[in-house]
Amino acid sequence: MATLSWRHQTLIQALLSRGPLKQNDFQSLFTKLTGKSAGNHQSLFNEYLRKINEELAFVQLELRACRNQYDGNVYYGVVNNVSDEQSKLGTKYSVPQIAFYKGIIEAIVQDAAAQGFISTIDALNIRIENQFLAGTEAQSQGGSTHIPAAFRNFSMSQKEKTLEEFERDRWLSLTDGKIGLGVRSFLDLRSWFRSNEVPPCEVCNEAAVKAELCRNEGCNVRIHMYCLRMKFSKSRAEKVCPGCGTGWHYNIAKVETLDEEGDVSAPPESQQPCEPSTRKRPRTRGVADSDTLKPESSQSTRVTRRSVRLKIAS
Repeated sequence: MATLSWRHQTLIQALLSRGPLKQNDFQSLFTKLTGKSAGNHQSLFNEYLRKINEELAFVQLELRACRNQYDGNVYYGVVNNVSDEQSKLGTKYSVPQIAFYKGIIEAIVQDAAAQGFISTIDALNIRIENQFLAGTEAQSQGGSTHIPAAFRNFSMSQKEKTLEEFERDRWLSLTDGKIGLGVRSFLDLRSWFRSNEVPPCEVCNEAAVKAELCRNEGCNVRIHMYCLRMKFSKSRAEKVCPGCGTGWHYNIAKVETLDEEGDVSAPPESQQPCEPSTRKRPRTRGVADSDTLKPESSQSTRVTRRSVRLKIAS
C-alpha cells in the first residue's frame, strides 16, 4: 500500500476543495509543491498520480483527467466511482433535481447535430415525470403508475434555481442562453458515455458531445474541433472524412481560437489517471437499456446520425 506524503495530500485536497482544475493550474501546483516542472519531469508527475489513485481506490474515489469539449482545455478532478443507491443518498440534490439533470443530459447527447447545447427554454420545459416513468417502466405491468408529488410539483422557479446550482457546481455550463455540459459532467460521465454508446470522435474515440459532423448525411463520423486541428493542420493532410472520404470543410480560423494546451483531444495515456480507451468502438449505435445501462449487443447494422437514440437510467 503506497504511502502518501503531504505533497500528495495537498494535491488531493486542492481538487476536493476547489473542484476540477485546469491542467496548467494543477501542474503549477505540482511544481510549487515539488520544485519540479510536470513537463520536464513527466515520469515523476505520472508517479504522483499513480500513488494518489492507489490510495483513493480504497475509498472508491479516482483522480481523473478529461478535456472540456467546449474550450478544449484539459481538467483534473476527483470523482466518486460508486453508483449504488447508498451513494446516491449522499448527494445534496433532491430526487427531482437529479431527474431534471438526467433529462438535460439526455437531451444534449441526443442532439443529432452534436451542437453540445440545448436552449434554456428547452431545458426548463423538460418533463421530469418522464424520468420517473422511465425508471419504473420495468416494474410496471401495464397498470397506472403513481407519480410522486415531488415530481408533479417541481415548479418552473425550482427548475431555474436548480439550473443556477448546476452551473455554480460546474455540472452544467450556461452560455448566451444555452445549456451545455459542465466540466464535472465530462469527468463523471465518461463511463456512461461509453456504456450508452454516445457516438465517439473518429480521432480520439472519446464521446463526441460537441463536435463537427461529416457533410455526408449517410455517414455518422464526428470529430471534435480540437481533434480536427490535430488531424488537418498539417499542410499535406488530406482534408476528407476518414469514414467515407467526403471532403471535409475545415475552418482553421475557427479551430485555432482554441487554447493551445496541446494538439490532442485528451491527455496522453501516460498522463491520464482515468481509464484509457482500450479499443475502437464499433460505429453501430444501439439504444441503451434503461435498467442495466448497457448497450444492446444484438444490433449490428450501421445507422445514420439521425437514428441515434439514447436513454439515461434512473
